[in-house]
Amino acid sequence: MSFKAYLVRQDGDKVVSAFTEMSEGQLDAGEVTIAVAYSGINYKDALAATGAGRIIRRFPCIGGIDLSGTVIQSDSPDFKPGDQVLATNFDIGVAHHGGFAERARVPAAWVRKLPAGLGLRDAMALGTAGFTAGLAIMRMEREGLKPGNGPVIVSGATGGVGSIAIEILAKQGYAVHALTGKVESADYLKALGAHEIILRTSLDLTKIRPLGAAMWAGAIDNLGGDVLSWMASTMQPNGTIASIGLAASMEFKTTVAPFILRGVSLLGIDSGAIGEPLRSEVWRKLGGEWRPDKVIAQAREIAFDELPGAFDDFLKSRITGRVIVRVQD
Repeated sequence: MSFKAYLVRQDGDKVVSAFTEMSEGQLDAGEVTIAVAYSGINYKDALAATGAGRIIRRFPCIGGIDLSGTVIQSDSPDFKPGDQVLATNFDIGVAHHGGFAERARVPAAWVRKLPAGLGLRDAMALGTAGFTAGLAIMRMEREGLKPGNGPVIVSGATGGVGSIAIEILAKQGYAVHALTGKVESADYLKALGAHEIILRTSLDLTKIRPLGAAMWAGAIDNLGGDVLSWMASTMQPNGTIASIGLAASMEFKTTVAPFILRGVSLLGIDSGAIGEPLRSEVWRKLGGEWRPDKVIAQAREIAFDELPGAFDDFLKSRITGRVIVRVQD
């Protein structure tokens, strides 16, 4: 049986991507074959498909690091035909054929049954972004973060991770401060539960002191660079930072002062290969008490054929919230 897929390949020194017809025999090895219903678009997907970032580790590769759908064949006792499932992270879409296709075959260890409280579309309205936000919050709370400690700041606030983190934190009673470069998105962020909106243009990032005014009990950073440096210098004693992304810069320049004089913790959040039981616990919460209903409801859905036209908006920071791809009904 043939199916439609969005394949990323290398042509000389260029990365090119396009729709193509493939057969199930061309899929990678794995115990679970899935009829894909939805996928999500992440910044990482845009970098991979356009060659703007060195994301793909094996060519050719079907793009899409997230997918949800229905099992059509399984060699694993954990899954049977008809099960509704999701699969995110690991090597999906970067070194193993991913979710931008009507069919996927993946190792059973990478697959999770759809958690209670989430449908196939809902799961991709969250996807890797939702899992990453949830993982960050879980790890921060295990380090002692709680609503009574003080405010939490979230950078890259209008993106997928930022939006979901803001709504989850607000639902849990945190005073969330949203840091953004988009003044026009203030109403959107407040509707998610942001207590205060801080514009990046209001910060003087050229004069970051080793220790600034202590403001934040927690921080979730999607940007890296000077913003992360400023966050570190302005954390409260025993504050916790979750470093998630590098949309601004991979570099991070700071001193040891926040860490040895205020006891600040810096947590690196790598959602790629987190295993059990943590992975299932995060997904259980995302479908339960953490469920970000507003982000899910506002996720923009596009048809599979519209996929190539969406990447440029991610690369130029024109996306608010989440974008999901309806691969097939």
